[in-house]
Amino acid sequence: MDSLQLKGAWNEIKGKLKQQYADLTDDDLLYVEGKEDELYGRLQKKLGKSKDEVKKLIDDL
Repeated sequence: MDSLQLKGAWNEIKGKLKQQYADLTDDDLLYVEGKEDELYGRLQKKLGKSKDEVKKLIDDL
């Protein structure tokens, strides 16, 4: 998913991630345009997954 698609669908994706992973906070899921790598890094740390796994998880939602 490219950054434009990610930005457009982020609220929906964020809701689905919060349903699957109850320990994720709004701060963990804060999306800032141009800083997608930071978002992936926070999710990697919180979920204990690799960057590729996090990207695939988001793409599959």
